[in-house]
Amino acid sequence: MLQNYLKIAIRNLLRRRFYALVTLLGLTVGMTFLLLISNYIQGELAVNKTIRNADQQYLVHSHWKEATMGMDITTLAPLGPTLKQLYPNLVANYYRFYGVTAIISKDQKHFRQSIEVGDSTLLPMFGFAMAYGDPKTALREPNSIVITEGVAQKFFGKTDVLRQQLAVQTPAGGKQLFTVTGVLQDLAKNSVTDLVGVKDEVFIPMRNVSYFAPEAGINSWQNQYIPNFLELQPGVTADQLTQPIAKVLATYAPPGFKENLDVSLSPLKTQYLKGNNGLVEKMVLTLTIIAVFILLMAVVNFVNITIGISATRLREIGVRKALGGLKRQLIGQFLAEALLLTIGATLLALGFHEIFRSMFADLLERPIPSLITWSPVAFAGLVGGVLLVALLAGGYPAFVLSSMPSIESLKGRFGASVQKGIGLRRALIVFQFTVAILVFVGAMVISRQVAYFFSKDLGYQKDQIMTVASVPRDWSKDGVQRMEGIRNQLARIPGVSDVSLSFVVPDGRSSGSSRLFRQGRDSTAATTVDVLITDEHFAQTYGLHLQEGQFFHANGGGYDSTRVVLNESAAKALGWRDPAKAMGQLVRLQGGSVTYRVDGIVNDFHFGPLHQPINPLIFFHVRANPIYRYFTLKLAPGSSSAGHLPETVEAIRREWARLFPDAPFEYSFINDTLQKLYKTEKQLQKASRLATTLALIIVLLGVLGLVSLNVTRRTKEIGIRKVLGSSTISIVNLFMKEFVLILLIANAIAWPLAYYLLSDWLTHFAYRTDLSWSPFVLVAFILALLTGLVVSTQAIRAALVNPVKSLRSE
Repeated sequence: MLQNYLKIAIRNLLRRRFYALVTLLGLTVGMTFLLLISNYIQGELAVNKTIRNADQQYLVHSHWKEATMGMDITTLAPLGPTLKQLYPNLVANYYRFYGVTAIISKDQKHFRQSIEVGDSTLLPMFGFAMAYGDPKTALREPNSIVITEGVAQKFFGKTDVLRQQLAVQTPAGGKQLFTVTGVLQDLAKNSVTDLVGVKDEVFIPMRNVSYFAPEAGINSWQNQYIPNFLELQPGVTADQLTQPIAKVLATYAPPGFKENLDVSLSPLKTQYLKGNNGLVEKMVLTLTIIAVFILLMAVVNFVNITIGISATRLREIGVRKALGGLKRQLIGQFLAEALLLTIGATLLALGFHEIFRSMFADLLERPIPSLITWSPVAFAGLVGGVLLVALLAGGYPAFVLSSMPSIESLKGRFGASVQKGIGLRRALIVFQFTVAILVFVGAMVISRQVAYFFSKDLGYQKDQIMTVASVPRDWSKDGVQRMEGIRNQLARIPGVSDVSLSFVVPDGRSSGSSRLFRQGRDSTAATTVDVLITDEHFAQTYGLHLQEGQFFHANGGGYDSTRVVLNESAAKALGWRDPAKAMGQLVRLQGGSVTYRVDGIVNDFHFGPLHQPINPLIFFHVRANPIYRYFTLKLAPGSSSAGHLPETVEAIRREWARLFPDAPFEYSFINDTLQKLYKTEKQLQKASRLATTLALIIVLLGVLGLVSLNVTRRTKEIGIRKVLGSSTISIVNLFMKEFVLILLIANAIAWPLAYYLLSDWLTHFAYRTDLSWSPFVLVAFILALLTGLVVSTQAIRAALVNPVKSLRSE
């Protein structure tokens, strides 16, 4: 019986091969996109799932009443060990780390690496697989270091490197030798070693933290920038720690923190999805919805074409019933045809998945695994999906047409159910166009917002600005003095106009935050300010505009450790509406004893992303706070043109190699740095553009199939109209009328829905483009134009056929 179903199904599909091809192409496009998205989502959902005891592990989240006081993924440094010490029956383990970057060397190989200086509990707590070494002891000895297989290959050319040594350039301890005590298998993406989007592959014990920062500061209750992970005892829930955490904070948290800080535990298993205000989760949900709707649009094409050709199959149904055919046999026949098409589309989609996998991975900047890596569960899910799509696509002919009475079928008459099917077809076409409009408008608005990011005046110069992050660090007064001398040497390179030494560049990361108040005022009313450590050349290098005063001693005079510079938001927050009145005023940091004098006010500029409003900023000179990470080089006008840029960069590279023979030359341009700030939005922009293209392809394929079907059914009518004197335009209008109404209804549904969804999306940005009516009107025009071209092309071909030939058609 099944063989008979398949034989008849193949004959029917070949007889109507044009419509079968249209349906097959639509299903292939929809299923390819769904497979790629599903593969991406599977990878996103798998993050953190392989960590040992992940069900009992949590990241301590901080909730600051003043958001600028700290980060949500970090908290007070001693919180984890204090909870473990005071509540061992609740807390089984903890892990903290201080994230740094440093230049690591082996012979003539020098690379800058991200490092976690953390507790020795890292390996036994999270269970990261080791290729070599003992996880229980690997991070217990001083000057021990654990690296991944990838790092081992980079430095040694092999992975079995236990007891080998690496030299690490530390800011406080100079160059130190560390002995490799463990080699990790390359780590899958997780929220312990990838917490802030920078993959850490080198691990040093916390007992060596003094090489990188003062140990007292790292372990201070005043330090709110240390991530804390907790592993709870079996059976203990996060709610059971609510009161103990509140007691610890009430006892140990310093003034200013107690009143502003609330702490909660975020499950490690969902941290990646729900962190950063659920950005990844929203991305996954958005792409899932788009992929499902695009597949449904392809299924709609199948159903619409089936409804359209139903009249040609009524007699077939009637004959089969008259000859004793059972309803279930007819259902099986129609479902077999749908299944055959769906299987064909799936096989094509699997092939296209492999072809476009790398391109899609580049688009989303995530690895998309090959089919050969799929688990049996994934293939079982694919089979279930194929059956579901076949049932959705073939359900109408299988259950509705097979229910037609035999007599009506033999006469070729539509029953009431089939007449309703015509209405269903129109409703499904409206659904297709509505989804296409939604996706198209969304893509245009997202693209405008992304373009706004890069076109808005940020308040500083971003063109021709190069930053070098691989600066050897010696965080001492002598180290700063040496770097200032090197800064001056770099500034003499032809093609370089200015150079600045700083701890920060405008990439959204400050040097931390502090509480600032006016001398003589109540310190409890202090303003939270982001701290930026720079030199006197920073404003000139980045083109910051001074409202009053000067930027440290840039305009002459000597260095004064008590001078600070504020941005206009900080001045206003401290009560100086007129920047001139702030000049020479005294300010202090909460908890500090030094009094500072305001020596300059700079215009507000966007140091962070446009998601956030401009925060109050205070600039300290790098000599007063001897920490630095970057050289910023401003290229002279003309030096960054296509012909001169490589020459200028090569000149800087040569001078760098001479000045720092043991340091790599790692540079980037600020424009490229800004791209990373809006990485998620750019991914969404690319995905929405792709989805728009696919949605339009499916819609136009559906329109092509339906118009062709209508032309075929109305061939004789067209011939009669031509004989009676109808023009080609009137015949084209005959077919256009239905789609004009459909487009009007689809726009009426899609516009308010798109406006609501996009307005909500734009509220996540403190600075955003206006949501005008132009993208809605433009999308409506483009879609109408494309639909009109497809419909008119088919209709004109039919209208130009000789009427005699049309009248002879059956």
